[in-house]
Amino acid sequence: VIPSLVFVDATTGKVVCRNGLLVVRDDPKGLEFPWGPKPFAEVVAGPLLRNNRQTTDSSSLEGHYVGVYFSAHWCPPCRSLTRVLVESYRTVKESGQKFEIVFVSADRSEESFKQYFSEMPWLAVPYSDEARRSRLNRLYGIQGIPTLILLDTEGHMITRQGRVEVLNDLECRLFPWHPRPVLELSESNAVQLHEGPCLVLFVDAEEEGELEPAKELIQPIAEKLMAKYKAKEEETPLLFFVAGEDDMSDSLRDYTNLPEAAPLLTILDMSARAKYVRDVEEITPAVVEQFVSDFLAEKLKPEPI
Repeated sequence: VIPSLVFVDATTGKVVCRNGLLVVRDDPKGLEFPWGPKPFAEVVAGPLLRNNRQTTDSSSLEGHYVGVYFSAHWCPPCRSLTRVLVESYRTVKESGQKFEIVFVSADRSEESFKQYFSEMPWLAVPYSDEARRSRLNRLYGIQGIPTLILLDTEGHMITRQGRVEVLNDLECRLFPWHPRPVLELSESNAVQLHEGPCLVLFVDAEEEGELEPAKELIQPIAEKLMAKYKAKEEETPLLFFVAGEDDMSDSLRDYTNLPEAAPLLTILDMSARAKYVRDVEEITPAVVEQFVSDFLAEKLKPEPI
């Protein structure tokens, strides 16, 4: 999406803020410079609404898992997610977990906010508090809706992919939806291919369960990378997928113009429209590890998608 403005700390190379345009709009005099991330509790601080018009203070969220839900009534995918999320919310609450959702509206009027919020059993930032809604959008670099961010009981992010997780786990068995190191490519999680660079291992598997050996092959490498970046409090720079032989894999191969070979080891970077392909006879952990480390060290030559 352009125009786009990202602020980076030149000494560490860390991204300070992805939503620079909102920052410039909200803080034209630079009073909040250097615009680094603040704790969720500080950004959300203030009264929150219930749909029975009662208010509660944001401090009531302490010790809870929290879903921060960016959504609007005018957006059809938002309305469908809300219907599912209402059921998920009840399921998790009934299981005895401390869980709350905070709705951050992108509605175009107070009236449509009220109408939409009347369907929701959770909390909301008041529509009139535009500054707080905007600060929450900035905090999580929201680029599109619906987005559901899951936070742990300390206010640290568990996943940005709450939407995918809720739709893939209707019984909420995997709540609070910690990221899994390796995903099996499916229609519902394919949206994550656009989140950043993704390693996709295509294998010759048509039946359920045939993807397991491929997952076991790359899982330790994915786990190691996740742990390394978690220790640095940074997002993992690569997502990991395995893909079998189905319509989803076929359309991804067609879209990215990949050969029909299997197994085929690739890294796809949709936003940069770049791909990296390692077509070898046998894919071993050593081959994958080398491929990943060469990619992260920028030693691989990209081909256009």
